[in-house]
Amino acid sequence: MTDALADVANLPGIAGAVDDARSAVDRLLGHRILRRRSAEVSTESALRGARASAVLDGATVTLDELRTTENPSDPVVQGSLRVSAELGTLTETWRKAPRQALARLHVLAAADAVESANLGRPRSADGPVVLGLDAAPSPSEVALRLDALSSLLTEPTKAPALVVAAIVHGELLILRPFGWGDGIVARAAQRLTLVARGLDPKSLVAPEVGHLELADDYAEALRAYSSGTSEGVAQWIGHCSAAVVAAARDSQAICEAFMRG
Repeated sequence: MTDALADVANLPGIAGAVDDARSAVDRLLGHRILRRRSAEVSTESALRGARASAVLDGATVTLDELRTTENPSDPVVQGSLRVSAELGTLTETWRKAPRQALARLHVLAAADAVESANLGRPRSADGPVVLGLDAAPSPSEVALRLDALSSLLTEPTKAPALVVAAIVHGELLILRPFGWGDGIVARAAQRLTLVARGLDPKSLVAPEVGHLELADDYAEALRAYSSGTSEGVAQWIGHCSAAVVAAARDSQAICEAFMRG
């Protein structure tokens, strides 16, 4: 049986980037505050991740505003918060039925922006142009590629979790399968993959925070990935690895803040 994801993991330069990300997460997981306050760190990480994902999709919101505003008016912010809040309940579904989990993520992301009949359903019209990418694939191609991605995710692979998560994220952004909220869904699926595949089982790391910190590279790396070349794919996975390193550093800062009281 072929292992396409493992083949990607063997591209030049990827192993080192993945090792750096894994080491950063391992350092975080060894922080002593997590012995008694890991749930609080996870909650704060989720809030920061939601805010970062919303900002990457064009929202303007601060962490303080999220903490003090009970019902933000921006549907992007609302959707990102709902996705972040429910992500932990989707781990098993993601492992066994990725298409079902993606549909649920879209329902959460787009509930305030899309007609109810279209929630969780792949788009039937042209997709949006985002991040300088070429035109989105046609609805028929989206359906085929979503099936292929879901099949790939339910097959055994020796690829590291970070590589799988980066491919999921990149594919969903290129496909833009729903037409609204695709960025929120793609970034949530990346984080969900890292949790489900054991790199970050307690969801302490918010890759969305890393992508926002490296926002200038985010679109460039995605465009490189969309080229389909080995170099482009490696550039994207390198970016995703760097985003996880930055996010782990941010979560370390959360731990230190809790230590100081």
